[in-house]
Amino acid sequence: MPGLMVTTAAATAPNGESRAVAAAPAIQFVVPAGARSGRWRGPSVGSVNVEGTTFFSVLRRLADADPGRPAVTCGEVTLTRAAFVERVERLAALFAGRGVTEGSTVVIGLPNSAGLVESVFAAWALGAVPLPVSGRLPPLERSAIVDLARPSLVVGVPQSEAGAWPALESVPGQLPAGSFTPGVSPVWKLITSGGSTGRPKLIAATAPALFENVGGLGALTRMRSDGCVLVTGPISHNAPFVVTAAGLLLGNHVVVMSRFDPAETLRLIDQHRVSWLFLVPTMMLRIWRLSEAVRVSADVSSLEVAFHMAAPCPAWLKQAWIDWLGPEKVLELYGGTELQAMTVITGTEWLDHRGSVGRPVIGEIEVRGLDGRPVPAGEQGEIWMRRGPGAPSPYRYIGATARGAPDGWESLGDIGHLDADGYVYVTDRFADMILVGGANVYPAEIEAALDEHPAVQSCCVIGLPDDDLGNIPYAIVELSGPVSDQDLMDHMRQRLAPYKLPRVIERATMPLRDDAGKVRRSALRAERIARPPATQRKG
Repeated sequence: MPGLMVTTAAATAPNGESRAVAAAPAIQFVVPAGARSGRWRGPSVGSVNVEGTTFFSVLRRLADADPGRPAVTCGEVTLTRAAFVERVERLAALFAGRGVTEGSTVVIGLPNSAGLVESVFAAWALGAVPLPVSGRLPPLERSAIVDLARPSLVVGVPQSEAGAWPALESVPGQLPAGSFTPGVSPVWKLITSGGSTGRPKLIAATAPALFENVGGLGALTRMRSDGCVLVTGPISHNAPFVVTAAGLLLGNHVVVMSRFDPAETLRLIDQHRVSWLFLVPTMMLRIWRLSEAVRVSADVSSLEVAFHMAAPCPAWLKQAWIDWLGPEKVLELYGGTELQAMTVITGTEWLDHRGSVGRPVIGEIEVRGLDGRPVPAGEQGEIWMRRGPGAPSPYRYIGATARGAPDGWESLGDIGHLDADGYVYVTDRFADMILVGGANVYPAEIEAALDEHPAVQSCCVIGLPDDDLGNIPYAIVELSGPVSDQDLMDHMRQRLAPYKLPRVIERATMPLRDDAGKVRRSALRAERIARPPATQRKG
């Protein structure tokens, strides 16, 4: 690869444009020794390859094999493999002219779009590290992330909001021809996290952007080659980012929704004959809440996998999807962006281990008590993970420190248990647990009960201070129509012990969860604690 130059037709790179000088040096990731080799070492998951095939090389091979096959669709825009590669090449040349180099970071603040996917792969083509960030973030929070990343270029953000960092406000529809030198990105994945706490951090994979470090995920998630993948969530989040990258590198037609909509999801499955569908439980609920006539009339026969993750899925909802599609088509994954360990479970397995998220397919998982010792099967505790004894970490934090224990064990703060067969069950997050009069109450259990009510579109349960009990469960609900507090309480009394019942029910006036199904509990809690007591209605 050293010395190789890619040139698009008759090109002159952009020049003569002024750009701001960064206040601090850009972060420069280091390419591992040997990563420049083109030698194929085969698919690998759970270990790191430093020799292999770059993402850009994979795209070109796919385009050479079938140039007219659709690669990316978003809205009315569809790019064939050949057209996608050409735009990635031209955009890479544009990025290079703006100062992007191998190992530098490119922050991408574009919404879901063809331009976002082009920008990610253009950064990889140069050997740079793409960092997608949500375009919906408040400016201060986005600025904190950009400053943490110290990028060589910020894409999709006006220069006035990019501060001292060079900016490219949008991806041009007509890209000028140009040339660039391909590189090897030393970090195949760089994702933001922690914004809900007000302390953003970056999670950087330690593996370089080589197909051998990513391609094996297809087998684990039953994503085949030459199918059609529907990305329903924002690519600024880890799972949709990985699904988009893996889908394209495996030769799939990747259909990206600009924003999730339940009816549109079913329409796109039918229109594009989608074989692999990405979901989170909030999306599953919203699709299930469509009228039965809409659901039944939708042609979803092309679906081979309905893949869900990111949050606990209520058992009743999972059962409904299994009954609808068949257990062989429903697949669930549990694991963090850090990927110390990962579990997978099929719908068929789930029917025998109801409520489980599966057994580890990468790494190791252990459940420990408050004293730090492993607990017996069936007993609740904190979930700890590691890649393996003596194995190097698959990630590193920028702006944070991992919560670790000796011998490489780390915790993401989840509570759960293991059964006698080694299947993992996730109850909730430790930080979300509510201590009510000395008893542990898990918001996820209350939310699952509320979600079963046909009028509930979404909900969130938080704990608020109480003089008598210490804390009380406080429910915020998004409703599809009129329903009384009494009706909601009667519904929950049939499913929850009295001490778990919310003491307050609030009607949401804005969506509680973002397009990825994430909710900012700490912000919701802080807002309600700050309110005068008279504004908090009792349920």
